[in-house]
Amino acid sequence: SLAMDPVTLEVLKNAVYAIADEMNATLMRTAYSTNIKDRRDCSSAVYTADGQVVAQTELGTPLHLGLMNFIVRRAMAAYPRDRLAPGDQILFNTPFPDGPGHLNDTALVTPVFYGDELCAIVCNLAHHVDMGGYAPGSMPFGVHEIYQEGLQIPPVKITKRGVLDEELVAFVAQNVRTPYEFRGDLMAQLAANAAGRERVLALLRRYAADGFASAMREIMDYSERRMRAAIAELPAGRYAFADYLEGDGLSDELVKIAVTLIVEGDHLTVDFTGTSPQVRGPINCRPPSVYSCVYYAVKAVVDPGLPPNAGAYRPVEVIIPEGSLLAARYPAAVCNANIVTTMRLADVLIGAFAQAVPERVVAACSGSMNLFNIGGADPRSGRLYSYVETYGGGQGAMYDQDGMDGVHSHMTNTRNAPVEVIEATYPLFVRRYGLVPDSDGPGRCRGGLGMTRELTVLSTGTTLTVSADRCRRRPWGLAGGQPGAAGRNLILRSDGTEVPLPAAKVTTPIATGDTAITVTPGGGGWGDPLEREPARVAWDVREGFVSPERAREVYGVVVDPRSGAVDEAATARHRAELRAGATSR
Repeated sequence: SLAMDPVTLEVLKNAVYAIADEMNATLMRTAYSTNIKDRRDCSSAVYTADGQVVAQTELGTPLHLGLMNFIVRRAMAAYPRDRLAPGDQILFNTPFPDGPGHLNDTALVTPVFYGDELCAIVCNLAHHVDMGGYAPGSMPFGVHEIYQEGLQIPPVKITKRGVLDEELVAFVAQNVRTPYEFRGDLMAQLAANAAGRERVLALLRRYAADGFASAMREIMDYSERRMRAAIAELPAGRYAFADYLEGDGLSDELVKIAVTLIVEGDHLTVDFTGTSPQVRGPINCRPPSVYSCVYYAVKAVVDPGLPPNAGAYRPVEVIIPEGSLLAARYPAAVCNANIVTTMRLADVLIGAFAQAVPERVVAACSGSMNLFNIGGADPRSGRLYSYVETYGGGQGAMYDQDGMDGVHSHMTNTRNAPVEVIEATYPLFVRRYGLVPDSDGPGRCRGGLGMTRELTVLSTGTTLTVSADRCRRRPWGLAGGQPGAAGRNLILRSDGTEVPLPAAKVTTPIATGDTAITVTPGGGGWGDPLEREPARVAWDVREGFVSPERAREVYGVVVDPRSGAVDEAATARHRAELRAGATSR
């Protein structure tokens, strides 16, 4: 048995985290689709034999990682120990009753046997670009039940005693628009878990099964102690906050997400009572995704350096009303919950934490993953294609630093697809890609800028899905900071006419030669904009982030248009005038 000395424990802890990172690196480097190999829309983790997460990759996305606990438990409930043999692996994608957030996120669960003993589990989750259903990309609007979203795969053995079930692979491939990408990405998932299994077996050979198990328990207990100590340092009390989604794609009615945080001693309760009932459109959530958002926000605010594992969240209780937007009943449509609902969940949680520990949180970020799905027939090959990308926006400012520009935040951690990759892989032409000036949320520290991408469609029979939010209700600021700019989406016809999309959540045909344009929201600001250092405003003006007019009208800073320097006397006068005007109002 392993002696639990601190040095050995630290070595083992880092070894297990390195395994999760190596799994994800393997997955990204061997994947076929741009979405995984370039955008990195995948995650990997290591679990105990009873399904408790002990190590997550830092290369994955917070949304995936938080809900993979539920994925592994569901897989093991479907295939208990007496139904498993070495070499068996379980594949599934269904969000009901517990599982991934939508059908694109397909999980591969691999039990690790040491001899005949089940000693650990490795798992990865990868976003496949198409799983069939109503529209290319399998995240359509205009649907109201999960049957319309794509192929539902319950937990099934994709390999049995090490042999891949080619009949099952063929069945799934027949149901998706891009079978070549599905097969390629599935092989990458198998390779990633093979790497994870071999590395775990090396640890088991070195430390024996009981030593490995006791070390994993100790790692989780350590995280629990740290989390309890950190919660105990928060000011006790109840902190409530609410925010709204701008419709569900079938209705423009606002959809409420409400939360109350209750801090009592070393225990935290997160209560979503007051959230809207489930809706008809595909933005409903299941509880695993909600837990994922809670775990992310709690770790980020309470103890960012905490080793994330099952032990860390033992002191956190989550209450989700059944039948609400966040615990929708089958067969509710859910495919865009990952894109918009989880991002608003993060905002709501952080808005509540801001009342308790304002200097630990950001103002509202762009508030959506801002998804484009474009699919049709590629004239170069005759094959169907499915382009999926989410676009970053402005990060909210903190009390001591500006928000980052054009970046993914909160529940997603994906990268952008390089222009060269998009144009080489898909029948699309990137007309424009860049930051949006004056989209910042003004403040002593400003919010980040939104970004824009313009894609001209060169394919035939093409469908566009847009999944976005914060086009009406802008990302809020904190401590006197102002909101970031709203987002917008439109189609530029080949004849030059602009057609604003009536909603940020829509699936619509798009003609050859038309250009789809997205503009993502900026981040909220922090503090009074008139307290921002004039030199920082002038730098933003010189870089083209903020216009001279906005610098003067919002920040009260007069920048010489020729030199780019601050006119200090004019700035002092103008700021005094703006403050006097604000006081008189």
